[in-house]
Amino acid sequence: MAGEAVDELRERLEAYVGKPMGPPAVAPDAVNVPMIRHWVDALDDRNPVYLDEAFAATTRFGGIVAPPAMLQTWTMARPKIEGIAERGGAPDEMEFDNPILPLDEAGYVGTLATNSELEFVRYLRPGDQLHLTTEVESISNRKTTALGQGYFVTWVTTYMDAEGEVVGRQLFRILKFDPSTIGATR
Repeated sequence: MAGEAVDELRERLEAYVGKPMGPPAVAPDAVNVPMIRHWVDALDDRNPVYLDEAFAATTRFGGIVAPPAMLQTWTMARPKIEGIAERGGAPDEMEFDNPILPLDEAGYVGTLATNSELEFVRYLRPGDQLHLTTEVESISNRKTTALGQGYFVTWVTTYMDAEGEVVGRQLFRILKFDPSTIGATR
């Protein structure tokens, strides 16, 4: 539109849409009963299909399955705690070229997770070895929020088993904002 300033940063960010957010990753451990036990104990989820082999064998699953909400936990890398505040809360060094780095460099150092949506294609079973790919889905135009000006960055992680079968997806959206712009009107 006439009179509107061109957002050069947003134009640069557009090059990331549809591209990998990071390299493909492999889960450090296969789906396993001890971790399922920790999860169900922490959440007090007593569904017997998660831990009772005899019961689970009588169900449509034919054996133990992991709680669907554990999908992301199987692929989480061990965090590097030292320097986590300096990395904006990121659990490890971000060395892959993705939109977070230019946003940080431009002063959009605040990070707020805004929403996550999970899609479960099939239940996971002990022994499943997962790997994932993550792709930038979209980056909003610059928005003015109560936290300051920023961009909503959305990516989709696709989880697959060892045979490459998709077992689930996760859409994750964050607001990368510039804390120095709190109270800005444009």
